[in-house]
Amino acid sequence: MLETLRQIVQEVNSAEGLDDALDIIVRRVRDAMGTQVCSVYMRDSLTGRYVFRATEGLNHEQVGVASLAPGEGLVGLVAEREEPVNLENAENHPSFQFLPDLGEEHYHAFLGVPIIHQREVLGVLIVQQAERRRFDESDEAFLVTMSAQLAGVIAHAQVTGAVRVDLAAGEGGAAKIFGVPGAPGIAIGTAVVVSPVADLYAVPSRPARDRRHELWAFREALQSVRKDIEAVAANLGSELSPEDHALFDVYLGILDDSAIGVEVVKRIKAGQWAQGALSQVMIEHIRHFERMEHSYLKERAVDVKDLGTRVLAYLQAADKEERIFPEHTILVGEELTASSLGEIARDKLAGLISVKGSGNSHVAILARAMGVPTVMGAVDLPYTRLQDREVVIDGYNGTVHLNPLPEVKRRFQQIVDEDLALSRDLESLRGLPCETLDGHRMPLWVNTGLMADVARSIDQGAEGVGLYRTEVPFLLRDRFPSEEEQRQIYRNQLEAFSPRPVTMRTLDIGGDKALPYFPIEEDNPFLGWRGIRVTLDHPEIFLAQIRAMLKANEGLGNLRIMLPMICNVAELDEALELIHRSHREVVQEGVEGELPPIGVMVEVPAAVYQARALARRVNFLSVGSNDLTQYLLAVDRNNARVADLYHSLHPAVLQALVAVAVAARAENVPIGICGELAGEPEGAVLLLAMGYDILSMNATSLPKVKKALRNVRIAEAQELLSEVMEMEEASQVRQRLEQFLAAHGMEKFIHSPVD
Repeated sequence: MLETLRQIVQEVNSAEGLDDALDIIVRRVRDAMGTQVCSVYMRDSLTGRYVFRATEGLNHEQVGVASLAPGEGLVGLVAEREEPVNLENAENHPSFQFLPDLGEEHYHAFLGVPIIHQREVLGVLIVQQAERRRFDESDEAFLVTMSAQLAGVIAHAQVTGAVRVDLAAGEGGAAKIFGVPGAPGIAIGTAVVVSPVADLYAVPSRPARDRRHELWAFREALQSVRKDIEAVAANLGSELSPEDHALFDVYLGILDDSAIGVEVVKRIKAGQWAQGALSQVMIEHIRHFERMEHSYLKERAVDVKDLGTRVLAYLQAADKEERIFPEHTILVGEELTASSLGEIARDKLAGLISVKGSGNSHVAILARAMGVPTVMGAVDLPYTRLQDREVVIDGYNGTVHLNPLPEVKRRFQQIVDEDLALSRDLESLRGLPCETLDGHRMPLWVNTGLMADVARSIDQGAEGVGLYRTEVPFLLRDRFPSEEEQRQIYRNQLEAFSPRPVTMRTLDIGGDKALPYFPIEEDNPFLGWRGIRVTLDHPEIFLAQIRAMLKANEGLGNLRIMLPMICNVAELDEALELIHRSHREVVQEGVEGELPPIGVMVEVPAAVYQARALARRVNFLSVGSNDLTQYLLAVDRNNARVADLYHSLHPAVLQALVAVAVAARAENVPIGICGELAGEPEGAVLLLAMGYDILSMNATSLPKVKKALRNVRIAEAQELLSEVMEMEEASQVRQRLEQFLAAHGMEKFIHSPVD
């Protein structure tokens, strides 16, 4: 049964669109269950009715015509209850609704299950049989499993269908895709799909500009691969048996124009570019072989994929023409990298969309430094179909709007205009201190990780660095940087911000930040080997890094060292011992300088409850509110599926932030925060009231926070804090804070999602 499930899902994944996917489902499920009827009803998002969308066994002429209102009939009952309905004699049930044109009067046994994706009922999958019998538990379990497996596929097919564009007509439907905010801002532009080298599954679909050239390129690529295979066959001729050597003949046969090659040629002649035609044909054949039951034939899928990849590599290498980027380019890819940005001039880059990745990915970090609106983790995005399509990015809320309606586009353009006006307005604050109307001074620092951040941060008026991500240089290399390489990197940062303080976090890898040359494979990485746990287990890495920091600080004296992921005092004591040891060693080597201030990141619940004990041992505390929120709420902040559960203003998070601030004051230790909450104007107002001494954020957010704090009095901020601390829902807190901003002339800082 598992194999059947896998095969059906594979077939559905290869479908061109929603209708094809549904046809595959009803046909294959009916056959697998040995029933007489299988049908699918899909919910119409506009009317709410459940439309008869696909069937095997009933009247095909009613597909797309017949429908049931919410709660109507057995289909409506399944959707309403959100659970299976299994009936021996369906017509005797009080909810039974007879639709005479469907032709279901001969069928008595009924089993229906809801198709649910992200809490939303997409439709109902049903099977029927003439005999009066109750489907057994295994039948029900199979259909429920099938529905759960297919829900995501169907949701993706819906989106794909919505944005499918007739290449001749140039028209497509509007769709909204949810992801994870990568970098704030709004971008309106034209999608340019970036495909990785020789990946058959990531080739964008686009028309051929010159069919003759595409045909020539394809045939040249085929010839190059033939030569490669013939050369390999000749080199291995003496080492292989005749049977094994015959496989190379099979390879060459697959490439022959009388086989797969002719299918690619047909698609090129029909108007598809060579890479896209090759990708489509090869994927179809790969999936065909994968569905075969014979193990030998199934293994041939690997051969077909290998050949397709080889041909694609030659096609990509031959495509020497300089790519022309439109004026407002939005780069789109399955997994964008920092190198992708180097292919386009900054003045033409409007935004970024990555199907994979998170807010901590290299490209997201760089995007924030550059001020480029970005959405990450857009898992339902049919990215290969978006070449040259109009796209809107909402980097504030993590949404992508495809083929936006004129009204939606107009609203986003209004936000863009407001952001530009706000930026010009905020420039006047650059030289002014961040202090409240009643004179309370609040230092604003920045979070950095790249040298590209430096100039932008200083230009925005940063008074220090609250978080320098030392893992970034590690992530951008193919090996551990040496102590001297690290010293030079840290020296550049310290000199660039001198005399401003620079808080360097020790190596924080693990979780979603894995080094390619030091992979950490874990079932639950965020609760696993990460942060200080890694470096304490590898003191050679920790000691080298600390020594590099101390040497880089010589003659400057603006270094602060911060330890991540501390969850007990024993870890802190061990780390402090190693830091003191490193200091003694560098002093013995002749390096001058006092031991810099040492602090702890409070980012796990245990550290909240032990904040006073930690504070007694260090010079400062700094809350990492992103991770702290994630751990308190048990929500992976990079997972788009649970993104709506991640609330930095959740009452539990606010209580934790207050508790840490109280603990720091009790021990007379400075307390800062370096999470995203500090960069939100409404969050900054609350943190001011809580008694935080330093707010650290990305450079883009700094002017907005300064504007917000210069428009309030600390007394009214404290009054606001007292009010929201009584609230029980994050939505209530958010609403009240937005009211507060609006009342103080800061409604432009409120970025509600655009429908």
